[in-house]
Amino acid sequence: MFKMNKVMTASLTAVLALGTLVPVVDAGAASVKTASKSYRTSKTKSATTYAKKMMKANKNGLSTKAKIFSKSAYPTVGAAAGYSDFLLGLKKQGYKFTASQKKLVKKNLVVSSKSDPATLANAIIGLQAIGVNPTKYKPAGAKESMNLVSTLYKKSMNKQTVNVQSTTLIAVSSNKTFKKPSKAAFSKSSLSLKIAKSQQSNKGWAYNNTVASVDSDTTAVAVNALAMGKSKNKTVKAAATAGRSYLKKAVYKSGAFGYTYNGKENANANSTAEAIIGLATTKAAFKNINKTALTSGQTATPLRAMLSYVKSDGTVKDAFSMTLAYGQVSLAASAAHNGTYTNKLVYTFK
Repeated sequence: MFKMNKVMTASLTAVLALGTLVPVVDAGAASVKTASKSYRTSKTKSATTYAKKMMKANKNGLSTKAKIFSKSAYPTVGAAAGYSDFLLGLKKQGYKFTASQKKLVKKNLVVSSKSDPATLANAIIGLQAIGVNPTKYKPAGAKESMNLVSTLYKKSMNKQTVNVQSTTLIAVSSNKTFKKPSKAAFSKSSLSLKIAKSQQSNKGWAYNNTVASVDSDTTAVAVNALAMGKSKNKTVKAAATAGRSYLKKAVYKSGAFGYTYNGKENANANSTAEAIIGLATTKAAFKNINKTALTSGQTATPLRAMLSYVKSDGTVKDAFSMTLAYGQVSLAASAAHNGTYTNKLVYTFK
């Protein structure tokens, strides 16, 4: 999810190089085009069917050689970028992981007390997705189990990017049973305030904390994190509200979201998925996902625009990584919750 320049997009888990094609919509439509129930069902089913094959074969979906889980391929993490969203996306669609698949994940994940915050946060989400308790996790080859949540809480957030801070806040807030250790380096409240204070003058967030680099991806992740943190601090609440307002203004006429580089709009499924998850954090903003337009002249809703990227074979058009693309698209579809708002956000387990 780390954003290093304008051609990279933030996610909960990794950097993804994006494509540039805008989804096809009916520009002459008198009103905004929505994603019907049949359209949602068909597109989500196609994507999930493809993702199931990926999980079964342990392949990233776009290469016959690249794996999702492999210590040799990913020595510092043990899994491809986006693996935690991928696993959670499957879970949200009702997938049941087999014993061998759970073993595959646990065998390959690389986590220790020395792991960086992003690695720990992703592991906390990914392990919960397959039904493993991250507070009592025994890494492959380790003699004793470790509490990944406590380990993450002891990592300093002072020099981390806003993406890492947001990912961390989401992870520690994902389960109400998680406890902050006595010697924690931060609390959910203090981290929420830190994220809020890095909001830029245009009310968005940027991977490098500069107003020139503000984007919808980083903003959406920050908004989701602040919602997960549930801080009652006025500064935090105001920042989240302003962040959602930024997202509403950032939508393209097509209904999709993306990044602008050299004056050119680059809409994509991943950015649109992140924006949907951000908009799903309040009942007021939720209606903009698939009911009403966010801006004048908008031809399709974000949900319709995002799902238009899912091809007939279940792959996501222009995806650099199907692991990340499926995870984000699936989670956004879950956040849309068949058109009914729920205050249980997509990264919440208990």
